[in-house]
Amino acid sequence: MDKSYSDSYKAAGVDITAGYRAVELMKKHVARTMPEGRADIGGFGGLFPLDMAGMKEPVLVSGTDGVGTKIKLAFLLDRHDTVGIDCVAMCVNDIICCGAKPLFFLDYIACGRNEPEKIASIVGGVAEGCVRAGCALIGGETAEHPGLMPEEEYDLAGFAVGVVDKSKVIDNTAMREGDVMLALPSSGVHSNGFSLVRKVFDVEHCDLNAPVEELGGKGLGEVLLTPTKIYVKPVLALLKEVAVKGISHITGGGFYENMPRSIPAGLGVRIARADVKVLPVFDLIARTGNISEHDMFNTFNMGVGMSIVVAREDTDRAIGILKANGEEAYVLGEIVRGDGVTLV
Repeated sequence: MDKSYSDSYKAAGVDITAGYRAVELMKKHVARTMPEGRADIGGFGGLFPLDMAGMKEPVLVSGTDGVGTKIKLAFLLDRHDTVGIDCVAMCVNDIICCGAKPLFFLDYIACGRNEPEKIASIVGGVAEGCVRAGCALIGGETAEHPGLMPEEEYDLAGFAVGVVDKSKVIDNTAMREGDVMLALPSSGVHSNGFSLVRKVFDVEHCDLNAPVEELGGKGLGEVLLTPTKIYVKPVLALLKEVAVKGISHITGGGFYENMPRSIPAGLGVRIARADVKVLPVFDLIARTGNISEHDMFNTFNMGVGMSIVVAREDTDRAIGILKANGEEAYVLGEIVRGDGVTLV
């Protein structure tokens, strides 16, 4: 019999052997993110060989986030293989905003009861997110919290670390009036505003699988659970060839909070409302919840997951590079004198 077993601890609600099984099940997912195909997890720290070749002043950049209340949709639909992508996306999309290439990621899962297959499914999503971001999943933690949260529930958070040469940090100091803001389309609601979404649709009591005509016949649950798009690879490709002046990850706070974060004082952005390619799910949210246009643009990404500012003369080239890397980028607005976001 394995000595690493405790009847007393299991009686208190913590099954440590389930934790060991979860680790074994997740190793195949972790291996996908490793350059050498290894899954060296289970130690006390995650190791990562740092290659600084070609960098004069390497700067490490970190970001941390969770999935928020979107995770409630995963519970209701009993689908747990996509929220990990969201968790990675929320971190790596942030650090790419200053030009950093993500290097590695670690996750933290707190659960009421450790169900190895469910935990492995969650980590499978995390690994998929890391593959999409081109970074390694080098470790994590699963904590069983009986009595603190319902047995069938869990929460997920994580953090990413990236690197950028100091001379290539995107700090918006080169931004000028007349520069152009580009939009990178979102895949849906992403991972923000779900407390409002859940209230609008009363998700605990509606049929999440019923086809919705406005959503192309897809179920509301399927559309809402669509994972956050990861923009790392196309943005890195753009940074190699174009002088990018500012990047914003459009998360909670929508246009009004996030876009100004990449614009220097004294400047703002002017956007024609008609030019915003709003996804149908946002029209459905606004109509169902009777939500004002201002509140929609101040809460959701409205179909724009990331904005990028470039010089006007670089616009066509930048769009071409992004499209060659799978992003249907388009001109969203213009940098003007003033402050904040002006929708006209």
